[in-house]
Amino acid sequence: MSTLSAHIRQARLDDLDTLSSLFDQYRVWYGQPSDQAGAHQFLQERMLMGESIVFLALLGTEAVGFIQLYPSFSSIYLQRQWILNDLFVTQAARGQRVGVALLDAARDLARSSKARGVVLETASDNLKAQRLYERYGFQRDSGAHYLLSVASV
Repeated sequence: MSTLSAHIRQARLDDLDTLSSLFDQYRVWYGQPSDQAGAHQFLQERMLMGESIVFLALLGTEAVGFIQLYPSFSSIYLQRQWILNDLFVTQAARGQRVGVALLDAARDLARSSKARGVVLETASDNLKAQRLYERYGFQRDSGAHYLLSVASV
């Protein structure tokens, strides 16, 4: 793949097939079984209900990545904040600053919505992502993360 600069735009409903394929690859990378139909339905519901904002990265006409953000709020700071929940760049497009361009879109969304910032969590063994986030300016917080799982087994 050539070294074009990534074009980032907000995903639309007519992007769902392409976006679902990328989302499925992302989930498989995290050890989940492939479920293209489930990925499509999940993203469609989030977009139709206004529950997330997804930006799509294109190199030329090829979709090569996405970032998904969920709105949230900080009660302490009395401000909106965005949760960066998903960031994915295809293997072929890595090393071409696509991830940085997607992070720029997240930062710009936070600024334009007058949010406090963007928060994220990543796997403790995902060292490449951690290096990207730290180089970008994210700071590791001192809090502890917990999960109360209520899913039926």
